[in-house]
Amino acid sequence: MTAIKHALQRDIFTPNDERLLSIVNVCKAGKKKKNCFLCATVTTERPVQVKVVKVKKSDKGDFYKRQIAWALRDLAVVDAKDAIKENPEFDLHFEKIYKWVASSTAEKNAFISCIWKLNQRYLRKKIDFVNVSSQLLEESVPSGENQSVTGGDEEAVDEYQELNAREEQDIEIMMEGCEYAISNAEAFAERLSRELQVLDGANIQSIMASEKQVNILMKLLDEALKEVDQIELKLSSYEEMLQSVKEQMDQISESNHLIHLSNTNNVKLLSEIEFLVNHMDLAKGHIKALQEGDLSSSRGIEACTNAADALLQCMNVALRPGHDMLLAVEQQQQRFSDLRENFARRLASHLNNVFVQQFTQALLQLYNRSYFLSVPGHDQSSTLAQHSIELTLPNHHPFHRDLLRYAKLMEWLKSTDYRKYEGLTKNYMDYLSRLYEREIKDFFEVAKIKMTGTTKESKKFGLHGSSGKLTGSTSSLNKLSVQSSGNRRSQSSSLLDMGNMSASDLDVADRTKFDKIFEQVLSELEPLCLAEQDFISKFFKLQQHQSMPGTVTEAEDTDGGTLSRQHNAGTPLPVSSEKDMIRQMMIKIFRCIEPELNNLIALGDKIDSFNSLYMLVKMSHHVWTAQNVDPASFLSTTLGNVLVTIKRNFDKCISNQIRQMEEVKISKKSKVGILPFVAEFEEFAGLAESIFKNAERRGDLDKAYTKLIRGVFVNVEKVANESQKTPRDVVMMENFHHIFATLSRLKISCLEAEKKEAKQKYTDHLQSYVIYSLGQPLEKLNHFFEGVEARVAQGIREEEVSYQLAFNKQELRKVIKEYPGKEVKKGLDNLYKKVDKHLCEEENLLQVVWHSMQDEFIRQYKHFEGLIARCYPGSGVTMEFTIQDILDYCSSIAQSH
Repeated sequence: MTAIKHALQRDIFTPNDERLLSIVNVCKAGKKKKNCFLCATVTTERPVQVKVVKVKKSDKGDFYKRQIAWALRDLAVVDAKDAIKENPEFDLHFEKIYKWVASSTAEKNAFISCIWKLNQRYLRKKIDFVNVSSQLLEESVPSGENQSVTGGDEEAVDEYQELNAREEQDIEIMMEGCEYAISNAEAFAERLSRELQVLDGANIQSIMASEKQVNILMKLLDEALKEVDQIELKLSSYEEMLQSVKEQMDQISESNHLIHLSNTNNVKLLSEIEFLVNHMDLAKGHIKALQEGDLSSSRGIEACTNAADALLQCMNVALRPGHDMLLAVEQQQQRFSDLRENFARRLASHLNNVFVQQFTQALLQLYNRSYFLSVPGHDQSSTLAQHSIELTLPNHHPFHRDLLRYAKLMEWLKSTDYRKYEGLTKNYMDYLSRLYEREIKDFFEVAKIKMTGTTKESKKFGLHGSSGKLTGSTSSLNKLSVQSSGNRRSQSSSLLDMGNMSASDLDVADRTKFDKIFEQVLSELEPLCLAEQDFISKFFKLQQHQSMPGTVTEAEDTDGGTLSRQHNAGTPLPVSSEKDMIRQMMIKIFRCIEPELNNLIALGDKIDSFNSLYMLVKMSHHVWTAQNVDPASFLSTTLGNVLVTIKRNFDKCISNQIRQMEEVKISKKSKVGILPFVAEFEEFAGLAESIFKNAERRGDLDKAYTKLIRGVFVNVEKVANESQKTPRDVVMMENFHHIFATLSRLKISCLEAEKKEAKQKYTDHLQSYVIYSLGQPLEKLNHFFEGVEARVAQGIREEEVSYQLAFNKQELRKVIKEYPGKEVKKGLDNLYKKVDKHLCEEENLLQVVWHSMQDEFIRQYKHFEGLIARCYPGSGVTMEFTIQDILDYCSSIAQSH
């Protein structure tokens, strides 16, 4: 074992700066025996670390290797299994329990003894040694690094004892005093021995000499003890005297404590009384204002407002614990509650009277303004011309100004008695809804009169009929009748109506007048709604968080709308709920605006379908403006709903136009020319571009353009295919030329592709018509050269064609003589007349077509000359007319017509 220990120290622990103190040969309990060694080691460097290391032989068995190491501080229990009998088994409790069987009991005991000594010396935490014989465990020694570890391996554990700093210094001084201390250690040791003997002798003499002094000291101590006994007697007497003083001082202290406690209670009581008096005392002036204050004058309103605020502060004071049990406090609170109830009742009654008074005044003003409109049998149109009614809505600013004086009182009422506040809100909405309904209906009636030049009496003549024509002439008001679409253009039809009257017959001034009237209607409604909404939010305090005492359930208006949501006492309404309440109030007050606007839109659409363009642009602008202010406001929502109706009318107008394109019929006896819906698309596009300039809803127009132009393209081709009098190419050429000119002039960016397509179709059909109409003016000559080209195609060389019997020079001269210049000119003149019959005068394409035919004829002429030059070289055969003759013929024909 010594050899193994030496080998392990040398090969494993010395390289790691460790010293091996104990070793035991073990194997795991209950398993196949694979021997290994448990080693107890310490590091040579400080601080010292103590470890238990498991070492085993390698598989080849020629060297040892370190397998695992545990710190000794992690060892909790060492179990030797049996303290009496010899047993080689033992357990080590680290994080888990390791069971070992030693090769011998002696090795186990030596290893456990070493572990105990290391624990005593280096660890503060003591390890539990279980079932270990007391003989193996030495008594505990004082902790510290200078204590030694005794036992079987003492020479290994403590090879030297370290000197402290003072001992090192003394040794250095001693060695410096002896020159041969290092060179002659034996002489130095002898000297030290002699000096030690001298010191021992001196110590003995000193001890013997001090015996007398010790006796003297003992006598002095006896005398001191006697003095201490006397002092203790005096202190006892003093303590008895102080005991009586202590009892008297305790009585005085207890009396002072009671006085201090009484004083403290008095101060606290005074503080509570002052708090109640200062916070729950309402001035007599405030009480008088609440009971008798004048709510009709500005000074009285201000006094009542101050008094109401003071009352609210007194009622909302935060009482301290126990105050509510005082009778005076309870009586004062009851008095405040009575004042609040009485003043709230008086305030609500007064405001209701103010609402009724203002409603009555507004109705009188409205009656005086519109009296002449309702006089039976009165000449409505003449009166309208004489009085020139202004298209304006009454101004409610004076009423709002008078009511805003009560805004703070309304806020007080909202905070103290929400039921009365809610009752006032409902009353206000009831009065205002009836008033605004009268005002707005009369306002829209004036707007309809200005649009149509008629009044209420005109309704019986078909003002709202589905096909009645509306006219602005006052002299024909009583002559309105239902007109059929075959005799007269209906104002409710689209611009593509194929009746006898065209869209150009409509008066542009009437459209401009409608646009101005519609804009004025919106301009009047918008500030009216905004002013009322602003007043509601300020007067009813719906923009701030307010505490509502009591539980309030939802109050429904007559239209089923909700005025307020259920909430508990002391819970502030969220901002979203207050906005909902404003919107519900506005819906109740202005419930007639949306239906009246829809009626006005329907009327405008019946007057002229072009009006949907004006309305779409104007309404879009106002919706955009309202949404920038508040997207969820009543005005924004209402105008948005109306805008949807206008957009539907606009889409319906476009659909009707496309449908009527498909239903168009052409005359079989007359030439087609420019189709009506092509000309009317030009009119529509020109007007739309002027209306939608810088408009927000440009995208809607672009979509309509795309649908319309596709419909125009498809139906132009359809009409061209059905045309019997006019050639298909002429119909396509003229109409697509017109479309291309329209799109080029208007420069509509979204129709650039359609413009290019229209130009291409015009060019293709122009070329097709020229080729078809011109045909073969030199028919026999053309047939002759077709035969020549056929021979060349068969493989005959061009210069050898003249040797063919049917195509020799004589045959060529015969054919050429049949086409003198006079005959050519006559044929061209007939062709010009034929083209003139096909083309219409509006598009003025005759000269363009004639010039194209001239170019085509010259191209054929050059082709014939080229064949003569190649197939009959040197023959001297030429045409009897030249290119210049062709140009002269065409020019003279064009001038003569």
